Amino acid sequence: MPVKNRFAELLPEITGWRRDFHENPELLFEVHRTAAKVADLLRQFGCDQVVEGIGRTGVVAVIKGKTDTSGRVVGLRADMDALPIIEATGAAYASKTPGKMHACGHDGHTAMLLGAAKYLAETRQFDGTAVLIFQPAEEGGGGGREMCAEGMMDRFGIQEVYGMHNMPGIPVGHFAIRPGAMMAAADQFEITVTGKGGHAAKPHDCIDTTVVAAHIVVALQTIASRGVDPLKQVVVSVCTFATDSPAHNVIPQVVVMKGTVRTMDPGVQDYVERRVVEVATGIAASLGASANVAYQRGYPVTVNAIENTRFAAEVAKAVSGQVDTDTAPLMGAEDFSFMLNERPGAYIFLGNGDTAMVHHPAYDFDDNAIPFGSSWYAGMVESRMPAA
Repeated sequence: MPVKNRFAELLPEITGWRRDFHENPELLFEVHRTAAKVADLLRQFGCDQVVEGIGRTGVVAVIKGKTDTSGRVVGLRADMDALPIIEATGAAYASKTPGKMHACGHDGHTAMLLGAAKYLAETRQFDGTAVLIFQPAEEGGGGGREMCAEGMMDRFGIQEVYGMHNMPGIPVGHFAIRPGAMMAAADQFEITVTGKGGHAAKPHDCIDTTVVAAHIVVALQTIASRGVDPLKQVVVSVCTFATDSPAHNVIPQVVVMKGTVRTMDPGVQDYVERRVVEVATGIAASLGASANVAYQRGYPVTVNAIENTRFAAEVAKAVSGQVDTDTAPLMGAEDFSFMLNERPGAYIFLGNGDTAMVHHPAYDFDDNAIPFGSSWYAGMVESRMPAA
């Protein structure tokens, strides 16, 4: 099952969809134009059912095989949303919306799954049901969580689910996957330090929140370096540091810091959450200030089921012959994790070549990857539900 000839024929059409999505990026759940075009195309393809508005603006399509003696239902997912980034590619199809850009390749994911939908609706060479999931708000909004919370898995009878993401640095047409933890859980925190502001020339009359907060930033790094087993992955990053005074000669009353925690293990996640609170409040108290910590759990760990990972890798190998089955886990997060928490499945990377990394203003999806991605999506249906 190499790259399917049909996708070579469809490449100009799929590329056209992808570039249209790229020119018209939308954020989070506000993917109204994108979702409407996706739904319209799915209906044109002749899908048996197209449902809009799941998870606010998600779209789900159902395609039945020529037979259904297996009773199996396989879900395939693509994300649709863009990022609040100013594009710097200079491409002819660059974003027409200032401050918004498909800098993560979700336009490519959506187009590839649409290509697979068209092919599957044409051929129906499988025994069972394919459910195609077009998800909003992957970039921080938790669209996958919203779709699952609305009962999508039970409503459409999905038994297993698969997702894909392009990856710069991997050659076009190559795949990478691993069983178990594939991507990290992503939590976030906000620490508000309150002291006693005053004149910078009289620090002894103040409780200097800048100094207190600086001690907290340094001490938080010991959570990973001294509190967690070195063989377990953890990242604690303070990413913003803001005082309530813009003046050069004022000791601020309040400092607010925001950051993120990335973990691969639930036990480590629990430990880090507890220690962030203990470190911040303890150091602040020792220096005469106070600290309030707002800690929020985000996307869970993306965990690939062992058997489903093997299936996904077999299809990838059949498509291109090039698949890394023990790729290193990433500390980035992915809300496909919510779907994998509901059903067994797997998440795979597809090479995007030597391009800028995702979330970069110069990132660009390589359209040469389309036949490989569409072939993998379609192959997952045909291999998991072979025609009777």
